[in-house]
Amino acid sequence: MPSNITGVKRSKMEFLEDLDMYDKAMTNAYFIITKRKTLDELLDDLEQGGTQEVALPFDPHIEDGRSADVIDMLVEYFESNEDYEKCAELTNLKKNASKHKSS
Repeated sequence: MPSNITGVKRSKMEFLEDLDMYDKAMTNAYFIITKRKTLDELLDDLEQGGTQEVALPFDPHIEDGRSADVIDMLVEYFESNEDYEKCAELTNLKKNASKHKSS
């Protein structure tokens, strides 16, 4: 029976670690999309020990994260955390990006 308890604790820890990684990925994406930080700055943080890894919900070698689907995902995430200022900023970025594409 104790091995089950250990397994449950381990699963719980893994779940919490996954949530933490998800939070970091969303925050990192927000920084990059809003140009508060560059990918190089995030990698510098990694090298200086500020973070253990750089997580992103998109591949920065393929896109800049400013696609509608990535922005929508971030808005949904920050809305669920009641961070409405970030939601508004991301929504404005999305609107401006679509205006430039249609011009």
